[in-house]
Amino acid sequence: MSAPIVEMRDIEKHFGSVIALAGVSVTVNAGEVHCLLGDNGAGKSTFIKVMAGVHQATKGEMLVDGKTVRFSSPRGALDAGIATVYQDLAMIPLMSVTRNFFMGREPVRGIWPFRHVDFDFCDRVTREEMHRIGIDVRDPGQAVGTLSGGERQCVAISRAVYFGAKALILDEPTSALGVRQTSMVLKYIDMVRKKGLAVVFITHNVRHAIAVGDRFTVLNRGRTLGTALRGEISAEELQDMMAGGKELAELSDELGGTV
Repeated sequence: MSAPIVEMRDIEKHFGSVIALAGVSVTVNAGEVHCLLGDNGAGKSTFIKVMAGVHQATKGEMLVDGKTVRFSSPRGALDAGIATVYQDLAMIPLMSVTRNFFMGREPVRGIWPFRHVDFDFCDRVTREEMHRIGIDVRDPGQAVGTLSGGERQCVAISRAVYFGAKALILDEPTSALGVRQTSMVLKYIDMVRKKGLAVVFITHNVRHAIAVGDRFTVLNRGRTLGTALRGEISAEELQDMMAGGKELAELSDELGGTV
């Protein structure tokens, strides 16, 4: 059996006296969507920033393909095949779809000092990659800001896949999207999983997690409440874990069932 693409063991992250993560462990396998769930303040963002090389863990061990790593920057994570698509997408709305797709990785042609970006190649690749996921970009030169929220998410995910990501971290990709756009993004996440990539899907929406997830981990106040495989846990049980169902039930009993 091959090693997990990414394995996080007992990760702790301290900011001075504040303990943001208190020993979180997560395993992400190839061809699997691992959903990381939790309410605001659960530690999800800090955890993925450790995985993405933005923060360095205070304690714990991170392995990629079975080898221990310690990233000093996001570039180290990218070089190891871990790409992160953040909620704000890091796109420039007034720049073209093509320029956003190849930002920082533009292919050049010609001989110095007459080298120039090969925009014909870039436009062709952008159009083909977007068409492959069912989005018809008739003009790759159009501003990326003219696309819908779901389409922009798919541009960001497609960009990461094209440039060789082995593990894809998606930070709340369906938040603030309508039903149709959410369906588009979830469908593409499923396509990415079927390509054999490992996907970490961060969300607080249980229905979206259940739709595509293979494995589910719930965080609460920087700790892991539990991990379950698809079929081992229901949407209602996941929701209760996230919302503190046990605590709410105890409070409801104390208040005579008024909660």
